[in-house]
Amino acid sequence: MSFNTFGHIFRVTTWGESHGPALGCVVDGCPPGVVLTPEMIQHWLDRRKPGQSKYTTQRREPDQVKILSGVFEDERTDGPRTTGAPISLMIENTDQRSKDYSDIRDKFRPGHADITYFQKYGLRDYRGGGRSSARETAARVAAGGVAREVLKTLSPDLQIRAALVQMGPKTIDRDAWNWAEVENNPFWTPDPNAASDWAKYLDGLRKSGDSVGAVIEVVASGVPAGLGAPIYAKLDQDLASAMMSINAVKGVEIGDGFASATLTGSDNADEIRMGADGPQYQSNHAGGVLGGISTGQDVIVRFAVKPTSSILTERDTIDVSGAETGIITKGRHDPCVGIRAVPVGEAMMACVLLDHLLLHRGHVVENQGQIG
Repeated sequence: MSFNTFGHIFRVTTWGESHGPALGCVVDGCPPGVVLTPEMIQHWLDRRKPGQSKYTTQRREPDQVKILSGVFEDERTDGPRTTGAPISLMIENTDQRSKDYSDIRDKFRPGHADITYFQKYGLRDYRGGGRSSARETAARVAAGGVAREVLKTLSPDLQIRAALVQMGPKTIDRDAWNWAEVENNPFWTPDPNAASDWAKYLDGLRKSGDSVGAVIEVVASGVPAGLGAPIYAKLDQDLASAMMSINAVKGVEIGDGFASATLTGSDNADEIRMGADGPQYQSNHAGGVLGGISTGQDVIVRFAVKPTSSILTERDTIDVSGAETGIITKGRHDPCVGIRAVPVGEAMMACVLLDHLLLHRGHVVENQGQIG
């Protein structure tokens, strides 16, 4: 199985399966001299880990990260610092229940990657899906934790936040948007009224043995202008690729995205004026990226996550012999996998922005492109 790596300079390779002994990643291209401890990474993993509310899978994983390489500490350093060598991170699996999948070992779950993995490789890990499981995203969040620490040193004004903005057909009231509310409810939503409504909605779905999809919005503020390289390393191109690579994601948009198709040119163009600190845009339909290069505005990405495929509602399927049958997936699964995708989206944004910041440092010429 190839293509387990993403990034240009800041490169991340993930490894491991949902029901294996461990999973993790190798981060290559991290600059030396950055203070990095397991606790710095753990903070982000704790936001993603399962079993934190009744609205997510009840699998109990501490997701404790271990740094196996790439950092060094002695009396001449004020804490463990990156050496520039590959950083290997490991997260042990401690609460697998593989027996939950014994009844479906020969059946393909509709909507899941079971059947395509089998068609491509001739075998599959039926215990939670192996590499196709959303559990793989723990490694991405760990890598994102590394990226955030580097970004603090290279671009201290940069801030990355994400929120759940739609669950099934239910959307938030954008006029009620409050970033502080994101940390105050189990859905990571900025609208407290939506959180209350979604709780009742998801309770009903969960009790009926069904699931639902969601939309997550990721916003990066303080992004410097000039990140991205046309034509085949556009910032929005790499962001779309990174978000699309997250398990269960079926759509990505930048800025107004598909809604741009409903606008006229005069409505869509972000008009520009000159401010005291440089160009000021009157709107941000472009989502902070023009021609694949950041404008200095907020970079805004949204992605759609499909409903969890493992559900207690019986569905028609076939088995490995081609025989038609029915399937019910028992075990512990997220009724809305989009909830725990919020910190994953933040991590992918951090990895891509750091990667492009490092690329930009290799291309920039002092004072080039200054306006005014």
